[in-house]
Amino acid sequence: MKISPIRTRIFRESDDLTAFITAHIPSLQDGDVLAVTSKIVALSEGRTAVLNNPSTKDALIREESTFALPTRHVWLTITNGMLMPNAGIDESNADGKLILLPRDSFRSARVLRRRLGRHFGIRHLGILITDSRTLPMRSCVTGVALGYAGFRGLRDERGKQDIFGRRFVYTRVNVADGLAAAAVLTMGETHERCPLAIIEDANVAFQNRIHKDELAIPAEEDMYAPILDI
Repeated sequence: MKISPIRTRIFRESDDLTAFITAHIPSLQDGDVLAVTSKIVALSEGRTAVLNNPSTKDALIREESTFALPTRHVWLTITNGMLMPNAGIDESNADGKLILLPRDSFRSARVLRRRLGRHFGIRHLGILITDSRTLPMRSCVTGVALGYAGFRGLRDERGKQDIFGRRFVYTRVNVADGLAAAAVLTMGETHERCPLAIIEDANVAFQNRIHKDELAIPAEEDMYAPILDI
């Protein structure tokens, strides 16, 4: 697998995202996966807010979440079915504003896939909307997938055998988050200006229809629910 980050100009709010991508990427090949940071997707959708006072951010966090718990450092929230701090609302590289998450990252990925597939004349194209997250009991951030289109987000290993012949009962591989973590590592987090990355030769199953909840787990069924008290 090869990942190539793409350095670009600064993306401005309400810029045309498809035009921005095609201006910086002259070609994509059949079988590529394009990683796109959620920040420029949100900016293209006008998903920003002005921080008038500290209560503005708190109100937005509660509005964007289905669950919001204030803690010593951040709000611990469930947004779009994912556990994250502050509903994913970010102030970095925002030019003085707050940037919210895209309204529906799976829909955004589908739209981009259709437009770019038509533009480049390719059938097997994956789109991956990425973001960064902290993980419980781990420092620092890593990439995660907010949405994707064109490929299956998981690989089911149940029923297969390990090297000693023992059959897997539960194991399924999170393909989408794995790709996002690798892509974000190359795209950077600060001033790199690489909001796009082309992933070549990824081990993914391309398909047209994506079940957006295939990686989701209801909070009450999550193995970590007892310590989260959700």
